[in-house]
Amino acid sequence: MRSRHTKHIMHLIFASTACCILNVSCFTVKYSTTGASIPPEAKTVSVQYFQNQATYIEPAFAQQLTDAFKDYLQSNTGLIIVNDIGDLDFEGTITGYDTKPTAIVSGDVASQNRFTITVRMKFSNYVNSDQNFETSFSRYEDYASSQDFENVKIQLSEKIQDLLIEDIFNRAFVNW
Repeated sequence: MRSRHTKHIMHLIFASTACCILNVSCFTVKYSTTGASIPPEAKTVSVQYFQNQATYIEPAFAQQLTDAFKDYLQSNTGLIIVNDIGDLDFEGTITGYDTKPTAIVSGDVASQNRFTITVRMKFSNYVNSDQNFETSFSRYEDYASSQDFENVKIQLSEKIQDLLIEDIFNRAFVNW
């Protein structure tokens, strides 16, 4: 009698385990370290070359921003980057690349300057057009007026670029 009871328990354990394995294998769960919400139907993404229409044009910045944004998307999504138009498409224009005094001390002397980059971004989601947007993103970094802008602009540009990319990504995929 005891052996029959043991066999019955073993069958139940085996059946339960098999059901759990089958149940889990029927579902896929996507984990994201960025909190991104990307439609499962979207497989590709494209980033058009950022056009530079700012009053002051830094020649290499448009290409650097385009490449950095592609790298960020590749690192933080499972999407395939394509050269033509993807399921998700980003088109950007650099509309501002400016430095201005922010803290005036005595007379007309500035103690601090603010370097600001503004980007106009159009996001097209061909899977879910409700998520399309076109808006501007702007970020800045302050620096001491005693520093020559030419000496700090590369470092500041990289910081601002990273912040802008994060903002654009969050607006497109984190829905803030």
